[in-house]
Amino acid sequence: MTIGHAVGVAFSLDLTCAPLTPFVFVLALRFPLRKSNWLRIGVLHLFFAMVFAIAHVALIAISPYGHWDRDAGTFTSMIWDSRTHSLHLVWNVLRRMLYTYFPSDITSTYLPILVIALAVSYYERLRHSAIRSATLEMELSKSHLQTLKNHLQPHFLFNTLHSISSLMFTDVSAADKMMTRLSDLLRMNLESVGTQLTTLSRELEFVGGYLEIEKVRFEERLNVIVDVHPETLDAQVPSLILQPVVENAVRHGISHVSQGGTIWITAPRDGRRLDLRVRDNGPGITDSRSALPRPGLGLRTTRERLTALYANEQRLDVHNVAEGGVEAHIQIPFRVVSNTIDTAIMSRLLTSEERTT
Repeated sequence: MTIGHAVGVAFSLDLTCAPLTPFVFVLALRFPLRKSNWLRIGVLHLFFAMVFAIAHVALIAISPYGHWDRDAGTFTSMIWDSRTHSLHLVWNVLRRMLYTYFPSDITSTYLPILVIALAVSYYERLRHSAIRSATLEMELSKSHLQTLKNHLQPHFLFNTLHSISSLMFTDVSAADKMMTRLSDLLRMNLESVGTQLTTLSRELEFVGGYLEIEKVRFEERLNVIVDVHPETLDAQVPSLILQPVVENAVRHGISHVSQGGTIWITAPRDGRRLDLRVRDNGPGITDSRSALPRPGLGLRTTRERLTALYANEQRLDVHNVAEGGVEAHIQIPFRVVSNTIDTAIMSRLLTSEERTT
């Protein structure tokens, strides 16, 4: 036997399983084995295995290396006679080959292919199930975050409209000015509908619009100092994260100081974390202003949003400061959205700071 003959025989016996393998995969995916149907599907796959064995032997018989012809001293097909170029079925060899290959094709060929196909199918089902679960969890999380954000908007709008209503009886011009500021603020809010994350510069712009409304009511009694380093302006922060905290400082701090007060807004970077601090010089947390034990809707919703977005990588503390007043401290991971610094917004904030001080 030459090398060519040996390779031809090997290919004839073994490689003839290759064109049959995809069909086994299809049958495994079409008729998967489960606890509820293992007996019925098992019998069905036994029938498929016998068909597989018959098809395998048929492919070997067609192959030019399927049979050793002793008379001719060479390999030949069991179906086609290459010398006479006619059909020639070698039934005795074909029958003996069926007996030989039936058990081996079923146990050592069909069964391993079936097990591999079932394992691949099971892995794909697990992977798709994990993807569906992750997608559903993400959608639920986004829905929850949007619900929390939507809670803040009516709360803020109600408080602002209440302030406008109060001014209507004392200062119509101031109420009209506040309505104009409110419309600008609502337009900014509409632009961020469905957005959970924004830049610190954008958030400061929104807070600046809110403080402009409050300045109409408090006039010279409200001073605002913004101290934000330019490198943090492009930091990623939750949308509407500062407004409820600033509103809490105005309502519970500045409004209780007859001679007026100051609100400090700072955003230093502490390594990989961003510190957002809002401090007022009001009366502080007293028995009548129990912001820590029972936070209002704004702070409670803010805390829930931070937990939903950052899990254990965030913190929100509200505490008295030694100099007097209350400080709200928000700490989140520092992530930069882009390298472009919104200098126009910073300029407006600094101009506003100089005007109010």
